[in-house]
Amino acid sequence: MGSGAREKCAVFGVFAPYRDVSRIAYYSLFALQHRGQESTGMAVATDRHLVLYKDMGLVQQVFNEEILMMLRGDSAIGHNRYSTTGGSTRANAQPFIFEDSANSSRTFAISHNGNLVNTWELAGELRRLGEAPSSTCDTEMFGLLVKYYCREMSFDDALLKALAHIRGAYSFVILTTEALYALRDPDGVRPLCLGSVDSGYVVASESAAFPIVGAQYLRDIAPGEMLRIDKEGLHSRQFAESRIHMCMFEFFYFSRPDSLLRGKETYTMRIAMGRQLARESAVEADIVVSVPDSGVSAAIGYAAESGIPYEEALVKNRYVGRTFIEPLQTQRELGVRMKLNPLKEIITGKRIILVDDSVVRGNTSRQMVKMLRAVGAREVHMRLSSPPIKFPCFYGIDFGTHEELIAAGRSLEEIRATLGCDTLHYLSLEGVVKATGLPFEEFCLACFNNERPIPISEQMKIGKFILEEEEHK
Repeated sequence: MGSGAREKCAVFGVFAPYRDVSRIAYYSLFALQHRGQESTGMAVATDRHLVLYKDMGLVQQVFNEEILMMLRGDSAIGHNRYSTTGGSTRANAQPFIFEDSANSSRTFAISHNGNLVNTWELAGELRRLGEAPSSTCDTEMFGLLVKYYCREMSFDDALLKALAHIRGAYSFVILTTEALYALRDPDGVRPLCLGSVDSGYVVASESAAFPIVGAQYLRDIAPGEMLRIDKEGLHSRQFAESRIHMCMFEFFYFSRPDSLLRGKETYTMRIAMGRQLARESAVEADIVVSVPDSGVSAAIGYAAESGIPYEEALVKNRYVGRTFIEPLQTQRELGVRMKLNPLKEIITGKRIILVDDSVVRGNTSRQMVKMLRAVGAREVHMRLSSPPIKFPCFYGIDFGTHEELIAAGRSLEEIRATLGCDTLHYLSLEGVVKATGLPFEEFCLACFNNERPIPISEQMKIGKFILEEEEHK
């Protein structure tokens, strides 16, 4: 991504008695590493208790053979995190465990992908109930509500009552000693899908987590659905009316190319976006160049539609993470220089069409244009397979203010001049939706048109560190 959007998080769950569930969770979290690189964690359930292990770092850095051997059980949940509410600290790493010393059946663990938009109100409600969060993470707030309601009702009913108090974009996986739960918000903003594995089931943010553990994709968890998985099988309950508004970012950036979204392969839709972009923004050039990795599919589509040769002229250092997923601006800028290197022999003297999925802040794109010119590019024409991102996201993507968005309040010419390219063209809003083959009204497009499917509180507009700010007053 050309400077920066970062997702969110990854969640995973497995219910498979007699299987090595910690290893299944480990490999699946590894497959979902692109969705969060700050921290990772896993909780495993036996018939008597839950065991938790989490830390800052990548999956392969946090877990080893000794730890996986310790995490034995019949079911598990896991999480890869990037902070969208609360900062990047171990206290905010997931899963969270909520213990009930009097009744182990009411002990549970929870992981979350998304963002709750009424955290201010939730914090006040928890204080009223006498519950004090140990972190600034919205996930813990939801868990504390569930824990409180468990004192007077069944776990399933406590979940339903807590769900009635929250608003936002969320996909939860929740683990007890008896069952695995998967819950998706009524608008279906964040993805969550179900698969089958020998003697059990798996749930994940993306279907790309399934093949590595031999699981088969079955279906998406429906918006507003609570799915319980236990030894008796699957139990589905609709806790709210389904009104699908799925995040468009999943389609052109966040999800892996081999993941299924709404039953369609992401790669195929991104090729279609590139083709549509070529139809909307023809320009004379010698080669089409992609920004690896997120711009590759669209660049291939652009080249195929335009007839201009495709070249991989930017070499990526695979050991550097996504610049959008790095939490601080200074880390992002250093990451760009470490991550990409141009091939001079391919670029020198050429008119280049540089294709990326999007531009959020503009840092990566600006530096890439400079790099291409420094090695002799004659012209650089930037083409983006998404519309201009003009408005903050409050549903789980890391751009929470107008000030950090290069397209907010700027004309196309002003953005072009800032990036330093010869021409600039974004894929139209109609074009990006058309490429998916899905209805316009079934997407969240708020970052493009400011039409929010879920109302937000005024306090949310302060930014993702609102709770830390309140704590320090």
